[in-house]
Amino acid sequence: MRGSAFTNPDSRMPNPGPQRKILHVDMDAFYASVEQRDDPSLRGRPVVVAWRGARSVVCAASYEARTFGVRSAMPAVRAERLCPDAVFVPPDFVRYKAVSRQVREIFLRHTHLVEPLSLDEAYLDVTTNLCGLPSATAVAQAIRAEIREATALTASAGVAPNKFLAKIASDWNKPDGLFVIKPDAVEAFLTPLPVGRIHGVGKVMDGKLAAHGIRTVGDLRGRDVHELENLFGRYGRRLHELSHGIDENEVTPDRPVQSISAEDTFAEDLPLADLEPTIRALAEKVWTSARKVERVGHTVVLKLKTREFRILTRSMSPASMPESAEELAELVLALRGRVELPESTRYRLVGVGISNFREPDELGEQAALFAG
Repeated sequence: MRGSAFTNPDSRMPNPGPQRKILHVDMDAFYASVEQRDDPSLRGRPVVVAWRGARSVVCAASYEARTFGVRSAMPAVRAERLCPDAVFVPPDFVRYKAVSRQVREIFLRHTHLVEPLSLDEAYLDVTTNLCGLPSATAVAQAIRAEIREATALTASAGVAPNKFLAKIASDWNKPDGLFVIKPDAVEAFLTPLPVGRIHGVGKVMDGKLAAHGIRTVGDLRGRDVHELENLFGRYGRRLHELSHGIDENEVTPDRPVQSISAEDTFAEDLPLADLEPTIRALAEKVWTSARKVERVGHTVVLKLKTREFRILTRSMSPASMPESAEELAELVLALRGRVELPESTRYRLVGVGISNFREPDELGEQAALFAG
């Protein structure tokens, strides 16, 4: 178990108002750790939680597998090439959900303000905690100890003044770690970080920032907010705020999942007929994510952005939802037939989504199957 804090008495967070105390708790290699806990023969071995197949993606990888470069959302065939000795285990979401409920109960002993992000992570607002512990750090320590005792699994936690920072902090000392970013240390902590550590800055945005000489959060902070808005629209202002450690988003308990999606921006604009491989890969990601939540999707969505930045969406609500990533991909591919643009149209982005989520009992037995 490891823990640390980052402090700097000369730095001040530029955000006035009441100081919140936020935790982000993230189970370590959750699905793989459950498999290793329940099957002693897997302990200490590289475990990859995934269905086998050319189109399958990795749901989780043990830390032993990660040393070979295996990561979640990676194609399973690539994971097998990177780690030929890996043990592939098909996911068992019924077991994972049962453990997740145990962990959720522990969270709720300490605060009513719990916002689950998936089965294995959540934000907690412990500005006021139910157990009367003296600090947010003490709450994080207690929660991690209770998780270990109840589930024989480990969790990492980040403690910070807001959700953005807590999320970064929870990843800082993984696995089985605790990291604290104190309010007077925010800007000093952020300054040297690569901009890719900011939520929402993927490869494409990172490349755009690099083209303007922005490589670190400190570089970003040095740019005028109006310049960033001119370059990146409303997201430019958001980047400016995050570079100062400002995030006013509250922890919202019991926020029901409404939609799950994944999208990809191409290096070169492509015709509609060439989008199938990307659509199938995105369908795998969306399918895997949808299996992590309790609610059940009802609508399949295709999103497109043309070379001219025109955004189109096409959707359908089938009588029965798909029972595999392959079936999801076929439905999305069929939606291409509803795109009434010339064949010469080129697309810079494609997205796949599931929306209109409901509770399982609203959709009957078919929904229960889809929920896993």
